[in-house]
Amino acid sequence: MRQRHLIVMAGRNCRVSFAAVKLLVALCALVACAGTGSSPPAAIPVSTTSAIPATASPPAASPPAASLPAAQPEPADTRITTIAGTTLTAPAGWTVHRRGNAVVIEAPEAASRIAVVDTDAATSEAALAEAWAAYQPGAVRAVQLSTAEPDLDGWQDVRSYAYVTSPNEQRVVNAQVMRHGERWTVRIYDVANAVAGKRSAQISLIIDELLPAGYARESFAGREAHALDAARVAEIGVFIERARAALDVPGVSIGLVQHGKIVFAGGFGVRELGKPAKVDADTKYLIASNTKPLTTLMLAKLVDEHKLTWETPAASLLAGFKLGDEATTRQVMVKHLLCACTGVPRQDLFWILERRTAARAIDWLGHMKATSKLGEIYQYSNPVAAAAGYVGGHAAYPALELGAAYDQAMQTRVFGPLGMTSTMFDFARARRGNYARGHTLDLDGKPAFALSAAPEGIFGLRPAGGAWSTVHDLLRYVAMEAAKGLLPDGARYISEAAVVARAAPQIVVGPHITYGMGVEVDTTYGTPVANHGGRMFGYRSNVLWLPDHEVGAVLLTNSDTGNAIMPAFTRKLLEVLFDGEPQADRDIAAAATALHERTTATRARLTMPADRDAIAGLASHYTSPDLGELRVRTVGGATIFDFGDGLQSPVASRKNPDGSVSLITSAPGFWRDLVVGASGGRRTLLTREDQHEYVFTEDTAR
Repeated sequence: MRQRHLIVMAGRNCRVSFAAVKLLVALCALVACAGTGSSPPAAIPVSTTSAIPATASPPAASPPAASLPAAQPEPADTRITTIAGTTLTAPAGWTVHRRGNAVVIEAPEAASRIAVVDTDAATSEAALAEAWAAYQPGAVRAVQLSTAEPDLDGWQDVRSYAYVTSPNEQRVVNAQVMRHGERWTVRIYDVANAVAGKRSAQISLIIDELLPAGYARESFAGREAHALDAARVAEIGVFIERARAALDVPGVSIGLVQHGKIVFAGGFGVRELGKPAKVDADTKYLIASNTKPLTTLMLAKLVDEHKLTWETPAASLLAGFKLGDEATTRQVMVKHLLCACTGVPRQDLFWILERRTAARAIDWLGHMKATSKLGEIYQYSNPVAAAAGYVGGHAAYPALELGAAYDQAMQTRVFGPLGMTSTMFDFARARRGNYARGHTLDLDGKPAFALSAAPEGIFGLRPAGGAWSTVHDLLRYVAMEAAKGLLPDGARYISEAAVVARAAPQIVVGPHITYGMGVEVDTTYGTPVANHGGRMFGYRSNVLWLPDHEVGAVLLTNSDTGNAIMPAFTRKLLEVLFDGEPQADRDIAAAATALHERTTATRARLTMPADRDAIAGLASHYTSPDLGELRVRTVGGATIFDFGDGLQSPVASRKNPDGSVSLITSAPGFWRDLVVGASGGRRTLLTREDQHEYVFTEDTAR
């Protein structure tokens, strides 16, 4: 919800709770990983990591240029203070090293570190140089992008720096310089992608609660919410229209409900670029992961019906359910399937690039191994969340096919009773009539249609993100949530115990943020905000409610660039309800500037169409045991990567600092970085996501 300090995550196609202004994730990933074929804009002292072979595991360590003092890992999350009084949290299991004016916090996995350095340097640039000298003196890495950020949490003159890395380094390096009074504080982030993917919540504890000495964040605790009258609703409307224009979002629909009554439901902008039809409260959008709280609502109804309990072992409800290791499978209960706490990491490429039925999605779970213990740390997993819906559907309708059983359970327990007549999983039907087409920015930073086939793979995992809905339908849902299970007419739809249990904390996501069963609760500003976000190719959305004030809201956008509107919309609503300090508008302005700067920086490092030398040695056909086939075709002189099922794209090329070459799919919104290589005498293309890597190998039999 709050605008986070900058962490540019490599290859993240997901919810990132601590990313600055939650910009377009795919573009941020390209900036973080991209090499450059031209001279870098600047350079600063920072260690380099040796290149590793394309098919190798990430290096075990990134040798520091200065030794760290010996220390023991923290036994629990611990609030610590720098020599200048800056406060931050060291997560449990991380090790704190102090050296002069630097505090270095190291992950349990070696060589992933976040450093905080206080300095009395005269300028921002001098502070940055001094911080690197304290952390890792002697080596040089190029600055790829420098971006100004809005003042936040007592910090002024905030500027973030992203540094050049190569994909084979499998890490992100960036820094942030900020001032409080006369003193500068520099935060350096030097973390392997796998660690970032596994420990995002712990990293958020460090980054989001980095506060200057004596600072207390604004709190709305104990305040009474204002009535959302015409003037306050109009203020939100003006904010949405400005944000939409600044971020090149074609259409935004929003809804507001207070004490069970709709106070606004409408739209701003158009359904599709180049066409005049306006979005409104009945326009259908793909709501992506906002399907999850609806799925857990269905499970809550089954709890009320005594068909299952939250503690029922999942394997006892669905024969064949298993995860990649037997011990985790035995422990997993229904409540764990949607708590992002099983220890199983994200693995989304398998459904994006290789379409699956519900049964095949469940079967794939048997290949997914936990990388942390059950309940230990937050790890978001769409396949595991989808299993929750299929388990519930099977408990309700054991004679039906898994997908059909889930669909029927949702219709009879959720959509029908709540009057959500326009909510559906049928992509073809949803895309008829009043619907919003998905958009993004192309590589040149211009608004474009997102590749329409890209989100269709989620249908096989639809309990986790496959629903289409409207503002009017979702307002019926959030009004019920805000009223703890009551309908607007006072009738009880579900027991308060069952509906509220879904928001009870199961795992920590970040400071003041917990995740329950498909519901996140954020108390950053004192008053609880229950919410969930949705991100899918071409769409961004939020549902939220304030349980202490019976206020709910819905935000639906038809562009990836709506990413920055999501947290800012929530902040704006709080400002209007509680006369908060004006922050949301500043956040949007900064996000728009940063978005376009990042797009420009990304494009400058790509050759489009791909360089002839980069594509000359490609095979015509590759296969991956996990992701299926990849065919290389030439159409009109352009090289096309075709993954099947409509997923095809021209490719750009990029030379990386370590000498490797990346080929990047350039269809708007469908960006994948594939590193050219060879193994066993056959040509390969390698792509990665957080804790996994996948190799497409030349098929010599064809």
